[in-house]
Amino acid sequence: MLKIGVLVSGGGTNFQAIVDSIENGYIKNAKIVTLVSSNPNAYALERAKNHNIEGVCIRKKDFENSELYEKALVEHFNTREVDLVIMAGFMVVIGSYFINAFRDRIMNIHPSLIPSFCGNGYYGLKVHEAVLEKGVKVTGATVHFVTEETDAGPIILQKAVYIDEDDTPESLQKKVMVEAEWEIFPEAIKLFSEGKIKVCGNKVRRV
Repeated sequence: MLKIGVLVSGGGTNFQAIVDSIENGYIKNAKIVTLVSSNPNAYALERAKNHNIEGVCIRKKDFENSELYEKALVEHFNTREVDLVIMAGFMVVIGSYFINAFRDRIMNIHPSLIPSFCGNGYYGLKVHEAVLEKGVKVTGATVHFVTEETDAGPIILQKAVYIDEDDTPESLQKKVMVEAEWEIFPEAIKLFSEGKIKVCGNKVRRV
């Protein structure tokens, strides 16, 4: 049984997509054992409660420094024997201590086709605003393993989304979530749970 721990800060729509994929049998032999929010008011905590999943809030500001915060997160996940960490809209920068504890076992989703429109400063609506301002015709989403460099870890899956002339940042955000994020995030977890992907350098290969 693959034990999954989730990190969130907001509504938890990607978390919900993963929960649904486990409950409907798309992702087999996996269970979300805990959800950690950086925000006590995150709706994701309510989603967790609705599915009888442990939901807790661990706030960075309650710790003297980043390392103590990361140690608390690592300890929380280790006590629950977490095998895979999912960052589903986690708005806190994670450093080397946490990454080393779960090297090649932390997945994140980014709302663009990496390496475009990613890195420091590109998050949430800012990504979609930049996409529309640039005038590109295709955007999408990327699931990748987390490394110390923002949005630069090995890419697991990507899916393209076409942009319409009348798209706004808000409509594009919803389109990318529905057409890409909610599909490829569960798919990446399914591949991991079945042992079908392997990190080779900065690439992910199917095995």
